[in-house]
Amino acid sequence: MAAAKEQVGGDDLAESLNDLFSSVSTMVKGELQGTNNTLELLEKINIRVAKEYEGFGDLASGLRVYVEQLKVKNGSFDEYVKQVDAIDQQLTEFEAVVSMLDKYVSLLETKVQSACQKLSS
Repeated sequence: MAAAKEQVGGDDLAESLNDLFSSVSTMVKGELQGTNNTLELLEKINIRVAKEYEGFGDLASGLRVYVEQLKVKNGSFDEYVKQVDAIDQQLTEFEAVVSMLDKYVSLLETKVQSACQKLSS
């Protein structure tokens, strides 16, 4: 019976961890998508400014440099996304191990109960 409680607790923990990492992954990906959308908008603004104000090349050039700098900074988020994906994969593997151990514990519990019944008979 204690093993069943541990199984439920282990499953709850694994499910909670999975939910947590999924939420973090979704949040980070959403933030990155928002940053990408902002970068695309800045790029379009930069192109439009460059076309309309060709005489103001320095301004358009400065905006282009700014957009390129933002793109470089955005690239640093890729490593975090990879780390979140790796954690998610590890969590999936951990859940598989927990499930296998749960089955093994159930099998051992059944064998112990059977042996106890044979001894008491």
